[in-house]
Amino acid sequence: MSEWNNELVLVTGAGGFIASHLVETLVKEGARVRAFVRYNSRGDPGLLNLLDEDVKAQVEVVAGDLRDPDAVQSAVRGMSTVFHLGALIAIPYSYLHPVEVVETNVIGTLNVLMAARAHGVERLVHTSTSEVYGTARRVPMDETHPLQGQSPYSASKIGADKLAESFYCTYSLPVVTVRPFNTYGPRQSARAVIPTIISQALSRDEIRLGSLDTKRDFTYVSDTVNGFLCAAKTPGVEGEVFNLGTGSEVSVGELAERVLRILGKDLPIVQEDQRKRPEKSEVMRLLSDNTRAREHLGWQPLVGLDEGLGQVIDWIRAHPGFFSPGQYQR
Repeated sequence: MSEWNNELVLVTGAGGFIASHLVETLVKEGARVRAFVRYNSRGDPGLLNLLDEDVKAQVEVVAGDLRDPDAVQSAVRGMSTVFHLGALIAIPYSYLHPVEVVETNVIGTLNVLMAARAHGVERLVHTSTSEVYGTARRVPMDETHPLQGQSPYSASKIGADKLAESFYCTYSLPVVTVRPFNTYGPRQSARAVIPTIISQALSRDEIRLGSLDTKRDFTYVSDTVNGFLCAAKTPGVEGEVFNLGTGSEVSVGELAERVLRILGKDLPIVQEDQRKRPEKSEVMRLLSDNTRAREHLGWQPLVGLDEGLGQVIDWIRAHPGFFSPGQYQR
């Protein structure tokens, strides 16, 4: 029997990419999942709509806004484990609307922390991001690497991470922070670089990208989800931070060439200025040191990059209407 069987679990940001996979996995493991999604008048639960009907039927969907403390208190009440993934994550969007990003990511996280404390949650897994490190000052990057707010988004996540740290230090809240590096997989939007490359390669005569020189550590979504589950169940790691990355890197240009090789295509790769970040905001290199996650959580990535890219290619081929390859998505 699964250790998650009949456990009451809340996932915030459940309509998002990683969170939808986490919800799906938890349901299949037997958990009783409450999914907190951002309210909209369409009643649209985001990517949860793409789950199999038998999985969706077992999910309690609750709509609200992380900035509303009453909504968050109500969602957390009665839960034993909370996975906090809710955030506004698009970096270009944070350039345009920094107030909304900070309110959602910082005040929203504060509301989750306060609710988890008020309702005696047994474990809160808080989601960070490798973007908090900014451009690598040293590689590989372990959890002691300096934090650099090179975008309003990354600054908001630094603030959220430090609030989580403070609630552990001040109130002994059983919070664990996971810091995923660039997660990819089925259902990811074209806001991210891998589906951008693949959707264009499948449907256009050229691939349009921003900077080709930036290097990233890409982790397949099932590996990231497993990291969340390990962080929730491993005893004695409260107050800790764990990188979830593969420990290998590839440049965006090399990534595009890799996708083209898998597809057996030869297309030009064009750089577009509108897709580039402001110079001082660009994070040139992210490469994880995942030693702590391996040693303390027993976690390791299992899906290689070519295997993962193949699965994303298959998914995009099966869902052509999900993408608008000719449109730059912020």
